[in-house]
Amino acid sequence: MKKIIYSLLIAICCLGCSSESTKPVPSPNETLYFPPLSGDVWETKSIADLGWKQAAVQPLLDYLELKNSKGFIILVNGRIVMENYFNGHSATTPWYWASAGKTLTATMNGIAQQEGLLNINNKVSDYIGTGWTSLSIDKENLIANKHLLTMTSGLDDTTDDVTPAKLIYKADAGTRWAYHNVYVKLQDVVAQASGQTWSNYFNSKLRDKIGMSGSWLQVDNNSVYYSTTRSMARFGLLMYNKGKWEKNTILNETYFNEATNTSQNINLGYGYLWWLNGKTSYHLPQSQLQFKGSLIPTAPNDMFMALGKNDQKIYVIPSKKMVVIRMGEVANPTNPTFALSGFDEELWTKISALYQ
Repeated sequence: MKKIIYSLLIAICCLGCSSESTKPVPSPNETLYFPPLSGDVWETKSIADLGWKQAAVQPLLDYLELKNSKGFIILVNGRIVMENYFNGHSATTPWYWASAGKTLTATMNGIAQQEGLLNINNKVSDYIGTGWTSLSIDKENLIANKHLLTMTSGLDDTTDDVTPAKLIYKADAGTRWAYHNVYVKLQDVVAQASGQTWSNYFNSKLRDKIGMSGSWLQVDNNSVYYSTTRSMARFGLLMYNKGKWEKNTILNETYFNEATNTSQNINLGYGYLWWLNGKTSYHLPQSQLQFKGSLIPTAPNDMFMALGKNDQKIYVIPSKKMVVIRMGEVANPTNPTFALSGFDEELWTKISALYQ
């Protein structure tokens, strides 16, 4: 009798332990969700539904607020899991993308190419004429659109000024990687090739097709996109789905794959104006040094990123079915950067605590 009672007690304990350790997981057959093109409707998914750790939520929110964040969104399979606003910001307030918007320019070049309007392997001067730099014609004609997409123009990178007098020869195109504002000339290429203004072509071929809001503003030497945090999330969702919005192909998958994989053999962590995690080495803006290892060791290796000044972030993580957006002021005012910062690594320590 004692043995029977003892066996029953063990069984009850085992059942109790099993129920506590089992976490709900999302259905593997759950469809990818896309919000309607208009309105505020956007399906959500709870932390509990995902089996994530509720205790990790508040430390993440506290960190985001401490680091001058404005807007923050996590999507999983297209559904909003977290959406938070800080420091006087709201869901309807526009904010600048800074260099995270370079990925919009890269995407538009792909769209224009698939429409037969341009070829990224053609030289820039085929579209905007010669004399757009101070280089000799033979050196200028070495610079193809693809070199601007990959930051390998060979132009001197000590200034953001893109007037011809300031676009100075440093090396032959394709032989040197250097983060340079000259990429903005790709907007002129698209405008000339399409016969439309940059903004009109962008709005009709990308923005309006995925329900984004926002507009381009000229700020000094830069063309800067401003939008809500949700609009940035819409673009991230499009890129998570390899250029398709529901069943509509906005950007073809061949170009998408080129854009989000290593684009040249100098900076392995760079695609077509996208940053790539998980490579064996990388370069950073304003430096010719090669750094060993992954850009963000605390984040998944398959993540690709749009990174902008003052820590504007689009993180796309296919293996986790995630898109993460952060907008705000610079997280570390003593060490502002154009792209990667220490904030990325710290932030991903907090994010990964949700699901690890």
